[in-house]
Amino acid sequence: MPMDASSVLAVGGIVLSLTFAFTNGYNDAGADVATMVASGAASVKGALLTASLANFIGAMVGGSAVVLTVQGILTADLAGSLGLGMFCAVLAATAWNAISWYYGIPSSSTHALIGGLVGVGVALQGMAGVNWGTEELLAGQLVGVVKVIAFLLVSVLVGFGGSFLLMKLARLALRRAKVGLNAHLRRLQWLTTGFQTLAHGANDAQKQMALIALALMTFGNAPATVPLWARVACATAIGLGSLGGGYRIMRTVGRRIFKLRPVHALVVQANTSLTVALSTAVGAPVSSTQVVTAGVMGVGSAENRKLVHWQIGKDLIASWFLTIPATAGIAAVAVVALRAIMGG
Repeated sequence: MPMDASSVLAVGGIVLSLTFAFTNGYNDAGADVATMVASGAASVKGALLTASLANFIGAMVGGSAVVLTVQGILTADLAGSLGLGMFCAVLAATAWNAISWYYGIPSSSTHALIGGLVGVGVALQGMAGVNWGTEELLAGQLVGVVKVIAFLLVSVLVGFGGSFLLMKLARLALRRAKVGLNAHLRRLQWLTTGFQTLAHGANDAQKQMALIALALMTFGNAPATVPLWARVACATAIGLGSLGGGYRIMRTVGRRIFKLRPVHALVVQANTSLTVALSTAVGAPVSSTQVVTAGVMGVGSAENRKLVHWQIGKDLIASWFLTIPATAGIAAVAVVALRAIMGG
């Protein structure tokens, strides 16, 4: 029996979700290992192999709390439009990842996906199609878009502030350390970078799993948990993407913002690992790329704020705030265009 247009788009959405997972690994691995490579702790190849393996393991064991948060962005009964919606949301997010990579901007795959879902919800059902979470916020609850944006902002602040404070403590503790300590700090980074990319895989892969679970609803299948095949597929895609590594993004994060030494890199990695892991535990989809970037600015400020290239930081922050409205617009236009093509 031939599939209808919505089912075809749902299958396309699943394929695009795995493509998005690949670009996610490609983009984010560059940022995740940038500090390790820039401080001389590892070669690019060795760092990316570590990131690939850790991302795969993280995706396999990361649970499903973030999945539920992402699925909760859309509130409307999309009925026959679910396949169309998922296809357009992930198309917008994947396109934005490609644009970000081309220009070497360490943007957020999380922002891109949330923006795509918001654009789809509004295009299909108006403002009521999105669970904004504003009413629940007044009642003291964090849900929907409000929860996502709140944790994205808090995670960046923790990325900066936590790295700043840890760097101050590290300087105090290591004020009499000899130069030879750098060799030990470089070796420790294999552990901290491993934990950081493990946390990244656990958080980020769940976003693609959520898309696949939503696409499966088109076929009348609403799984209570993420199917094993979907988890393995997403873990494999994000792991393979990590092997490529976004060199342009690696250069931006690792070299253009602040010149990193081993202690700086170790502090950023430790702070990012803890921030992303805690966010995953409470079901909050956050951007490890943004936490790392903010962390680099944090350690730079603690060391000597005059040595931080603030204009680059300002440009990156501007791109972060642009991502959600841009991908929402791309997704909404895609919905309208495909509806016109399909005659409905």
